[in-house]
Amino acid sequence: PKMAAPGGVEEMRSRVVLGEFGVRNVHTTDFPGNYSGYDDSWDKEKFEKNFRIDIIHMDESTLEFDMVGIDAAIANAFRRILLAEVPTMAVEKVFVYNNTSIVQDEILAHRLGLIPIRADPRLFEYKSEEDECDEINTLQFQLKIKCSKNPQAAKESSDPSELYINHKVYSKHMEWVPLGSQADNLNADFRPVHDDILIAQLRPGQEIDVLMHCVKGIGKDHAKFSPVATASYRLLPEITLLQPIEGEAAERLKKCFSPGVIEIQEIKGIWHFLHLHCKNHTLSLQI
Repeated sequence: PKMAAPGGVEEMRSRVVLGEFGVRNVHTTDFPGNYSGYDDSWDKEKFEKNFRIDIIHMDESTLEFDMVGIDAAIANAFRRILLAEVPTMAVEKVFVYNNTSIVQDEILAHRLGLIPIRADPRLFEYKSEEDECDEINTLQFQLKIKCSKNPQAAKESSDPSELYINHKVYSKHMEWVPLGSQADNLNADFRPVHDDILIAQLRPGQEIDVLMHCVKGIGKDHAKFSPVATASYRLLPEITLLQPIEGEAAERLKKCFSPGVIEIQEIKGIWHFLHLHCKNHTLSLQI
């Protein structure tokens, strides 16, 4: 059989190709002895030189970054670690003193458990079933609210927000109750991440009075401890144009890709290819 061309070998080693009839080179092949003339033995210094992380976007709730120089299997390992092995604090025990709402106790406890808590888990230790609750392993919150009629409401009004007081129970109504010396921590700002999570709806005379204990845990034990709503990765798309594109061909090329991938510009009445934005490519082609 014929030897593969050097360019073909490099493509097989470093590119997953979306071809006309399928996807090629999806398996990892850069292991020692797979290609003649290539030393693919793992080297720490070589890895440190080639690997880098580029932060693309970061805010309070979203982080997007590129990992350059590693295999997709390692990227997937990071994804699984984010989902299942990064600890957070979440409601574990709910002590119901009074609940006259239409939400059953166990459903209310489940809803409270899924509310994300803003607390640094590094400040706490893991709690076992035998351990007593203290300032080292437990965060305590109280939710105590009662619905009543609004005496100032207009008689002709039918809006519950005008007719009733405290008819909607939100996560902002959860109050942190310090245990032991927790209040002495000047950086303590323990509260739900979002204030507007709807927990229940009440009507006059109904009330909820519960005490919650939050403990440290990981997503592998329960999804409520997972610190991310979702974590995903994908290979960075690469688009190669084999020749200059202009005129009607540039317009047709732009329509073939997802919006924002191909940027063209009209110069002296003729459309010219200007720039590629590969990150916007969803691998959906309209050909």
